[in-house]
Amino acid sequence: MKTSKEDFVAYLKQKNLAENTIRAYQMAYQQYEENYGRVSRGNLLKYKDFLMGQYKPKTVNLRLRAINCYLEYEGKEQWKLSLVKIQQKTYLENVISDADYFYLKNCLRQDKEWFWYFVVHYLAATGARVSELVQIKAEHVQVGYLDLYSKGGKMRRIYIPERLRNETLQWLENTGQKSGFLFLNKKGRQISTRGIYGQLKYYAKKYGIPEEVVYPHSFRHRFAKNFLEKYQDIALLADLMGHESIETTRIYLRKTSMEQKSIVDRVVDW
Repeated sequence: MKTSKEDFVAYLKQKNLAENTIRAYQMAYQQYEENYGRVSRGNLLKYKDFLMGQYKPKTVNLRLRAINCYLEYEGKEQWKLSLVKIQQKTYLENVISDADYFYLKNCLRQDKEWFWYFVVHYLAATGARVSELVQIKAEHVQVGYLDLYSKGGKMRRIYIPERLRNETLQWLENTGQKSGFLFLNKKGRQISTRGIYGQLKYYAKKYGIPEEVVYPHSFRHRFAKNFLEKYQDIALLADLMGHESIETTRIYLRKTSMEQKSIVDRVVDW
């Protein structure tokens, strides 16, 4: 690939991609460059065959999207690779339960871990992605929402529910913070998404909650599930989640495997 890694990363940042996505795309770029070098239709197909033999479909598609993004940059859209089909499960998996969510939140409150209490609360009560969570400022809390703009200019508004907003304002008053990013690291800088991910795993282990259900996106799933249970408007939920297609949102009509088992155990008595 003739474009330097730095140039490609700069292009990805211009597209306003999330930090984790840029890192993943950078990894795919480097993998292709080290193993195949020159961009050609033949080399691209070899790379796809290699991925399909080594990784799960989800990972394959992530790396194919990265290469397709590079091809867009090079003006070679005609060489874009088709994604592999992923067999959709009939259930949601690794979604934190309501019981575990409230237990975690209560443990953090009792231990006066207010920073992480609000991280968890915001993820579950706003449906924000972790890359969006770290952009929330005290100013957004004061008005009750955060507006985000996609690379296509489309606006999405993340609402901060009144109860959470009031709690946060009290917290900010106690800490004396009046402006700036809500979630800062120990150095007073905007916390990284990786830092949030790692600390959530720490608290899962500390409080005896299965680690596989305690990660940032799990709380976004919880938001969607709870919203549909209380207000059955899937089109509105799609807008709140920032989904391009309502088909993406339909997954939240499904039950988790544990919910399915519970229903079967309760209903099937013949």
